[in-house]
Amino acid sequence: MTQLVCIVCPNGCRLTINNDGENIEVLGGKCPKGKAYAVTEMTNPTRSVTTTVKTVFPEAGVLPVRTNGEIPKAKIFDFMKVINCFVLDKRVKRGEVVLQNVLDSGIDVIATSNMLQK
Repeated sequence: MTQLVCIVCPNGCRLTINNDGENIEVLGGKCPKGKAYAVTEMTNPTRSVTTTVKTVFPEAGVLPVRTNGEIPKAKIFDFMKVINCFVLDKRVKRGEVVLQNVLDSGIDVIATSNMLQK
């Protein structure tokens, strides 16, 4: 038996998950989103990543970025190694792709802020 607090909607339901290896039973959810969340957490947990990337611009040494989707939790450290080695050398606008298809995951890293224009 595992217990989780659902983070999908504002209800914050306390979920109880019984997993016998073949079936996953979820109790305590007020909406169907809770069951889907619990099953994902038990089988293949994923996360969005929010961080910064280095830039070559002295007036903006780092740029805030995020993933445009969720990546498997087990790949976060490898994902961050790629991001931490990257240095942005062009000015970008909010929403623009900074790194494409990181680790062949189909997930891009996008800017969450505009760069200052010179």
